[in-house]
Amino acid sequence: MNWKVVLAVLTGNVIFMASSYTMLIPFLPMYLTHELGVPLANVNLWSGAVFSASFIVSAIMAPIWGRLADTRGKRLMAIRASLLLSVSYFLGGVVSSPMELVGMRVFQGFAAGLWPMDLAIMTLYAPPDKLGVCLGVMQSAMTAGGVIGPLLGGVLAEAFGMRASFFVAAAALMLNCVIFIFVIKEPPDPSRKETAERKKEAPNAFSLLRVPVLRALLLSSAVMQMVILILQPIMTTYITYLAGDLPNIIFVSGLIFSLGGFAGVIAAPGWGWFGQHKGYLLAATIAIPLAGVGLFLQGSVTNLYVYGAMQFVCGLFFCGVHPSLNALLAKNTAPDVKGSIFGLMFAAQQIGSIVGPVLGGAVATWLGMNYVFYVAGLILFLLTIFLHAKKKMIVGTT
Repeated sequence: MNWKVVLAVLTGNVIFMASSYTMLIPFLPMYLTHELGVPLANVNLWSGAVFSASFIVSAIMAPIWGRLADTRGKRLMAIRASLLLSVSYFLGGVVSSPMELVGMRVFQGFAAGLWPMDLAIMTLYAPPDKLGVCLGVMQSAMTAGGVIGPLLGGVLAEAFGMRASFFVAAAALMLNCVIFIFVIKEPPDPSRKETAERKKEAPNAFSLLRVPVLRALLLSSAVMQMVILILQPIMTTYITYLAGDLPNIIFVSGLIFSLGGFAGVIAAPGWGWFGQHKGYLLAATIAIPLAGVGLFLQGSVTNLYVYGAMQFVCGLFFCGVHPSLNALLAKNTAPDVKGSIFGLMFAAQQIGSIVGPVLGGAVATWLGMNYVFYVAGLILFLLTIFLHAKKKMIVGTT
């Protein structure tokens, strides 16, 4: 298949996937109270359980699915993930108790793995001189889905009820499944020329983790995801604090929350181009500390509109990190282990997704909301120093 066709199809796939997820997650507390009868006093506890359940399971399963992608086919694993995610969303629309919703999210964690398969397929189809741009476009699509989802979820909930969002998400993922079955072909893989015995001897997840450069990049990916989600427990509360008695606070909060996503849609392809021509490690080590500066400024401002502007600025830099790290992972792995390495990447990000909100909540409780931004910025500066220290190793292997 032509790589441009694959990029176009996978971009649509990623938008469907990301918007399906984000049209539901922000509204889970409301779903628990309005549809499942959870008392307000218990909604935070149930929300935490529902939110974290899928991360734990997907972190365990991601390397397994990645390994199967290398031995059984990446397209097959993409079909599996799309189909099972579609089933999970449908189940979410018919549950009748909070415990059933937790069970749905556990199953969703088991089903997850579509994003790493999209990345693995794209890195195999993309010409070497277009890899950065392709990953930048896909990151932009992921961010665009994150912006579209909450807006669409709010409209659907208002017009048809909150369960409708689950059924729409199920339909979108089923459409992705159909596209993978009838449109996308298994990507070119030199390992197909090897014997079955040789393929069985391909490196597994544990052997890949013993490679220093891969271990450093996976750790960096986990830390970045942790920083992205460290603000989640306090973001809406902090915006409300800055807004004071501003009318339409829910709309304003949603708009400000989306500004980083809008910035990411605009800037991600540019970061991909920059990494392609100037070096992916350079792109990462420029974007990470600038995002850290933006976080420090966000924690220091007392004006809502300045905060919103800094949210947009941070979005311009955050979107340049994951595509650069993903490109470095792709360049440091052979085609026959692309599924395994992106499965490990997804697992690392899931671990970061678990740790981030817990750390953010603890810092906000003990030190105050402002310090969450300072801690996040400090972590990014330390990550930049870490990548600089590993520069010779990373650059020397690409």
